Amino acid sequence: MTNGVSDVADENAAPGGDYTASQITALTGVEGIRMRPAMYIGDTTARGLHHLVFEVVDNSIDEAVNGHATTVTVILNDDGSVSVQDDGRGIPVGLLEDHEGQSALEVVFTEIHAGGKFDREGGYRTGTGGLHGVGLTAVNALSEWLEVEVHRNDQLFTMNFERGQMTQPLKELGKSAKTGTHVKFRPDPEIFPDTSFTFDTLARRLQEIAFLNAGVRILISDHRSERSEEFCYEKGLVEFVEHLNRAEQPLFGEVISIRGQQDDVEVDVAVQYHMDFTETVRTFANNINNIEGGTHLSGFRSALTRSINNYGKKENLFKDATPTGDDFREGLTAVIAVRVPDPQFEGQTKTKLGNSEVEGIVTSVVHDGLTQFLEANPKIARLVAGKGMRAAEAREAARKAREMIRRKGALTTGGLPEKLRDCRSRTLEETELYLVEGDSAGGSADTGRDSDIQAILPLRGKILNVQKAREAKVLQNKEVTNIFKAIGVPPGAQLDDVAKRRYGKIILMTDADVDGSHIRTLLLTFLYRHMESLIREGCVYIAQPPLYRVIRGRKKPRYVQTHEQMMSELVELGADGSRVELADDQVLEGEALERVIVLLNGLEEPLQTLERRGVDLRWLVGEHVGEDGRLPRYRVFLGRDQHWFHTTEKRDAFLAAEEEKYGGEFEVADADAPASPP
Repeated sequence: MTNGVSDVADENAAPGGDYTASQITALTGVEGIRMRPAMYIGDTTARGLHHLVFEVVDNSIDEAVNGHATTVTVILNDDGSVSVQDDGRGIPVGLLEDHEGQSALEVVFTEIHAGGKFDREGGYRTGTGGLHGVGLTAVNALSEWLEVEVHRNDQLFTMNFERGQMTQPLKELGKSAKTGTHVKFRPDPEIFPDTSFTFDTLARRLQEIAFLNAGVRILISDHRSERSEEFCYEKGLVEFVEHLNRAEQPLFGEVISIRGQQDDVEVDVAVQYHMDFTETVRTFANNINNIEGGTHLSGFRSALTRSINNYGKKENLFKDATPTGDDFREGLTAVIAVRVPDPQFEGQTKTKLGNSEVEGIVTSVVHDGLTQFLEANPKIARLVAGKGMRAAEAREAARKAREMIRRKGALTTGGLPEKLRDCRSRTLEETELYLVEGDSAGGSADTGRDSDIQAILPLRGKILNVQKAREAKVLQNKEVTNIFKAIGVPPGAQLDDVAKRRYGKIILMTDADVDGSHIRTLLLTFLYRHMESLIREGCVYIAQPPLYRVIRGRKKPRYVQTHEQMMSELVELGADGSRVELADDQVLEGEALERVIVLLNGLEEPLQTLERRGVDLRWLVGEHVGEDGRLPRYRVFLGRDQHWFHTTEKRDAFLAAEEEKYGGEFEVADADAPASPP
């Protein structure tokens, strides 16, 4: 080996078991996103699926925050796609010289780290949720297809993509009096196991965004079920806190609103206490929900503790003990929203804010604002300080109760609950404890269990709602102490305690009805509040009881968990032994008959949707079915007349001919115009 070139050649010729340069792969364009989608959207479950919509919505909201849009509309379409529209400026469509003449629109949707928010010269002067130029590219890459329409410069432009690759270049469709962007996409079933959007999941987040952006109008419409909601809140975070406290009894009527700005960082905080004991704090940076908190949360907590402590000491309200920060947050509901010019988030999903300078700014703004409020409202200030003092007293009582449990040795085998039907095995990895709703269900579970490895603990009715009870009261509750005893860990169990538990798995088994769901929620809340380490270590499971029993004649009954599974069972039972003779003497039976029934069932909902929109399928098939047997894809309205087309080429040729006849360009109207009767 005489030089570096021969060294490289020898390395590439090395045996396959060695790690060589030939094994290095460089992915380009959207390939990396499709190969590792979780890096960009968190995961490919329902959470990641809905994150696609939020990525597009965040860009529309960035337009609104900076004064360029007033309305954002989300539509769940019948075909499983989703549309996001805004009345902003519209994504630029001009050509980029440094990208071989590609349009800006194409670059934004096909290249990562391409966008208009890397500097503040493009009209995005207030903190934006979009930062990296990744979101829209990721949505495009993970979509089976995506269509984007841009209303800009008095024209309507369109571009189409499939799985991140452009299929139709930038095209000018006609005149438009509007401005804004319309993105329509369908998630790729190759990426997502379930591509079905949930209205409530989207509506919750959209309502949240409306609270955060006072005066912005957000609409969501579900064409599958005809559900719709509209959100617009003029008082912003104040109404957000009132919404979060809607089921609580406020400690005082007024919501404390604190606003301030330092070094281009805007801080907006709303605070209210209620009579219960739980803390609810929501944190946002540039409209992004930071579910893991961050520096804005730590700054708020520091300011809250210092402000109330200083007031209490000055007024001599803390005579016996000084409450801690945890005590002052008991019964607190707060929303913290900051706008940061250059936020530093942890990862593309932005769950935690990391800007160190934000902590000091939030601390300063909240401390000054809260101190002024407490001084100006001494009655409310004493209520808040008194609640913190009572929380400190309750914390001390709970500590003594925990010590009492430990001293009595309630967690030894001699203190096991009377109703516990224990298992014989003592091998942690194979044992299971079922927490069962009621004595009768406990008897059924006892009959069907494997007594070698499965233990049963029947619970009497609904356990105490620990979310609304102080810890000392919780630890005095018999059902609660029985759970502690059976599992074998103390209250507030740490990792060391979890390792000493008596069973490998803790399984919650309740009825498949409303009461069962409530009991399951109470149990989960209890475990989270008092044995959180069990959940974090993956020891807690939820049994899934069947919803339906399907039985035919004397055959063994079959149990299914969903309505869809039940319908599948009914189809199978109905087709079993049945045959259909068609007019051409063809016979359908067995699997072929099942497939036809499933297909017809699947057509029912789309047919109903077409009818609601004034389209008669029989007329459409009779008049407009193509030579290949396919139905048309496009409908064009001219006045009260409608015209149907199978391809974009035929549609565009028709429009060009009509425009020539008319002597000018047509203005493109909204796509959701009502249908004319056939």
